[in-house]
Amino acid sequence: MPDTNRIGFHYFPDALHYRDTDLAAWLPELRALGASWLTLVAPADRAIPEAFIRGLMAANIQPVLHFHLPLDLSNRPAGLRPLFEAYARWGVRYAALFDRPNLRAAWPATAWAQKDLVERFLDLYLPLAYAALQAGLTPVFPPLEPGGDYWDTAFLRAALQSIQRRGYAPLLEKLVIGAYAWAGNRSLDWGTGGPERWPGARPYNTPAGEQDQRGFRIFDWYLTISQAVLRGPYRIILLGAGSRPGDRDDPTAPAIDNAAHARQNLTIARLMDGEAVETLEPIPAEVLACNFWLLTASPDSPYSPQAWFQPNGNTLPTVGAFRQRAASKPSTLAPRPSPLAASSALNPSFSPFQYPIEHYLLLPTYEWGVADWHLDVIRPFVKKYRPAIGFSVAEAAQAARVTVIGGEQSFPETTLEQLRTAGRRVERISGDGTEIATLLASL
Repeated sequence: MPDTNRIGFHYFPDALHYRDTDLAAWLPELRALGASWLTLVAPADRAIPEAFIRGLMAANIQPVLHFHLPLDLSNRPAGLRPLFEAYARWGVRYAALFDRPNLRAAWPATAWAQKDLVERFLDLYLPLAYAALQAGLTPVFPPLEPGGDYWDTAFLRAALQSIQRRGYAPLLEKLVIGAYAWAGNRSLDWGTGGPERWPGARPYNTPAGEQDQRGFRIFDWYLTISQAVLRGPYRIILLGAGSRPGDRDDPTAPAIDNAAHARQNLTIARLMDGEAVETLEPIPAEVLACNFWLLTASPDSPYSPQAWFQPNGNTLPTVGAFRQRAASKPSTLAPRPSPLAASSALNPSFSPFQYPIEHYLLLPTYEWGVADWHLDVIRPFVKKYRPAIGFSVAEAAQAARVTVIGGEQSFPETTLEQLRTAGRRVERISGDGTEIATLLASL
């Protein structure tokens, strides 16, 4: 993935839209917007489908997984290590654990009132972050609520000091800091320079004439804190950034309307691309990515009014502005073939030496799940040929040879013909368990 492009987006604000059809719908839009990063809400009880992750990676979009874990020892999720290891194998690099632990609402009522909140949070965070590191992921310190019930800059400083004191040097060497860089309706240079330029700002108290971290330039404050505590600026990922329609943090200025939304976010994109913009200072290289909030949302989501792509099919003016900007920029990296070509029409020019998978065994799924008898009858075939196994046509499109289990009701012949037209060797095996086992044995 080209790290020179720091533009990205926050996908749905939930973990419900990771089907092949979702990827087919949104990948072209992400490409048209010029995205190279995508924040994904990651469930703790199951993996985002491999086909979805690999589809993003094939399109040079780096997913940043955000696990919204409960801040409750009695409800600690189990089995995260296998998820971490799977994601690392698929090419994921970054995983943020927890969300806004400096908010009272994030904690059980009795836990918030107890002392040593930061230390108790680290008791939860550090074992999981270290497990992610051992699995091959880069842990991301969770984004804090700017300001927040526990002032975010104080929380971050105390956390970094404690991690250092506890002797987690290997973790600190890799750690990336997450941040929410909400521009609000303030100017984009609000808080520029951090506490060195605004020494009068204090937690919970920003005197008249002073500025604080509660704006897009929050990273200036976080980088200063990491420099002071750890003797070196740390890398930062903006998991959510930009202005949102209706924002009015500053009561003396107009609320963000659609025109201001487009203007502010487009200016941020120019800054992230390294352009000189009027009197605004450049974005430091330590800011790895700026994932704008919010790509889209379900109709019943409380965040749907903030979505660039509205549930009713309309788009905010920002979408057109970003499309035009992306289209006008010369491509510095030819995109890799997308596995989602199978979702509409497979690319017939896709040559055999490009196939990342040699042999794929495609199994059907049903509303009630996966058939156990399918898993039983394929066992000898799997032991003999060791194919990749999965349930995704888009993923199968990456293979030179595809063995399909199931009839027309599971995989229409038109789908198989698309695979064949694109140069794949495809065979269908259908019938009852005995027939499938017999036919597999004959291959």
